Amino acid sequence: MLTDMTSRPGTPVHPSADPSPAAPSATTAAPKRSHDDAPDTAALFTRLAELEEGPERDALRDELVTAWLPMAHRIAGRFRDRGESVEDLRQVAALGLVKAIDRFDPERGAFESYAVPTITGEVKRHFRDRMWALRVPRRVQELRNRVRVARRELTQNPGSPEPSVADLAAHTGLTEEEVNTGLEALESFSTLSLDAELSAGDDGYSLADTLGATDSSFDVVVDRESAKEGLRRLPERERAILYMRFFEDMTQSRIADQLGISQMHVSRLISRSCARIREEALGGRQGGRGAGGRPTA
Repeated sequence: MLTDMTSRPGTPVHPSADPSPAAPSATTAAPKRSHDDAPDTAALFTRLAELEEGPERDALRDELVTAWLPMAHRIAGRFRDRGESVEDLRQVAALGLVKAIDRFDPERGAFESYAVPTITGEVKRHFRDRMWALRVPRRVQELRNRVRVARRELTQNPGSPEPSVADLAAHTGLTEEEVNTGLEALESFSTLSLDAELSAGDDGYSLADTLGATDSSFDVVVDRESAKEGLRRLPERERAILYMRFFEDMTQSRIADQLGISQMHVSRLISRSCARIREEALGGRQGGRGAGGRPTA
């Protein structure tokens, strides 16, 4: 009876008689029911997989990109209002689409099932790597995402109080220190300009006005303390020469007249004393002084 029905012209064939055509039709129909921007390109992908590199394959690849680009734009639209322009998000999604087309194996199922997570991951990677004003370690970004999701889950019911750090830690399985790190990262997605005004009054000031500056006097204190011990170890005459030259602002010729030595000798003593003090201050002495510590005059 079944044989007679299937053999008559124009008589519909029972699905059980030939299961192979029915399976692909169901597979390709599912994406169409979910989204209007999921075209039937199974044949094109099969042909693409068979072609070698060349102009024909490039043209077919461009055709597939054009066909699936509306879906990529739709996925990019999910991430609008997050600090990035829609046009830039569409470009990132298009890049993810190209990667999905290049890597897709038509024997493993429907293209949409592979393309959606690939494109979504590319857009998320863009936010993770490019949208932070400051470079944040990936671990901190992951903590931020876990804390953000936990806050949303704990406050999804109307009237739910803002969860505490302990609540977030219990919900995520993180330590309270990790939760605090994630909370800080939630507020650090963008930076505040140093020129931003912090007060609305007449005496308003910017953030830059609240930042301290390096005090050069600290360097002077460090230098003096470093040189103090070396000065103490100098012979009395050399200490006197340095005092007259750098504290009383006497010329070398005047120092020479007062000590009864030549100006050239005064110059050599000053240079040698300063070099010795510098070496000691920088910790560059190679050995101890000789007996008495006096240089040859």
